[in-house]
Amino acid sequence: MRLQFVLSQIGNGLRRNMAMAVSVVLVTFISLTFVGAAVLLQMQVGNMKDEWYDRVEVSIYLCPPDSSVPTCAGGEATEQQVEQLQGVLTSDSLSPYVEEVFLETKEQAFDAFQERFGDQDWAQRITVDQMQQSLRVSLVDPELYQVVADEVAGRDGVEEVIDQRSILEPLFLVLNRATILAAGLAAVMIVAAVLLITTTIRLSAMSRSRETSIMRLVGASNFFIQLPFMLEGAIAALLGAVLASTGLWLGVRSIIENWLAESVRWVNFVNTGDVLVVAPLLVAIGIVLAAISSLVSLSRYTKV
Repeated sequence: MRLQFVLSQIGNGLRRNMAMAVSVVLVTFISLTFVGAAVLLQMQVGNMKDEWYDRVEVSIYLCPPDSSVPTCAGGEATEQQVEQLQGVLTSDSLSPYVEEVFLETKEQAFDAFQERFGDQDWAQRITVDQMQQSLRVSLVDPELYQVVADEVAGRDGVEEVIDQRSILEPLFLVLNRATILAAGLAAVMIVAAVLLITTTIRLSAMSRSRETSIMRLVGASNFFIQLPFMLEGAIAALLGAVLASTGLWLGVRSIIENWLAESVRWVNFVNTGDVLVVAPLLVAIGIVLAAISSLVSLSRYTKV
């Protein structure tokens, strides 16, 4: 009997404030969509770092014949200079940081260049002699690049030292800023959702003040009086969370899996499985927000 009464009160409340309830669902849907997008963006950054940072190398470009860099004043890097650099990189002092050292010859650099740009007309005019030797250093921890760079930079025969992370960092910066933007918009929309849920519950409580007074007279507990109002807000927030999860799933499925992942195969994108991981978090956030908003709102209008 009590359950039937609570359900009837919830139905009456939703019918009386249908427009406000729909507004709560929509605002919760939008705010939690931004929350989910921010989480998925950060997961994407994590995926790319985990995959690419392990492949990051330090490229030590050796002096070509015509370089104007002071360390290349003696001309093209000699075999002795190359051997000295390899000795430094494989020394005991750098062994905790260096995993592997590979010498890329002019011929190997030319083959790699032709494999990448060989179909371009201008690339046909490049010769082996125009290529540049380099030492490719795989690191145990890519974050400690500077330790290796400091040891070899400025030595004779070294024209330039490049950390491949510098190529990736701008991309990660853009993604991190997009995450911050999505999180900021989500925070604003969550505040709007909380205010709207609070207003909706207050209007519902005020419209049923006579029923709550009668319930107090017959000895109903404060929790039993507040429960229908709390469930109204929770149901609306739950619907918004379900819509947000569904929208994110459809977006990832159609835009990322069916289009972007097919076009850019070398990136490990987030997928619908990641959305399913995020969905329970969105549902929990929606319900918690509704519960807190309801308690704050009902403390005044249904207090014993």
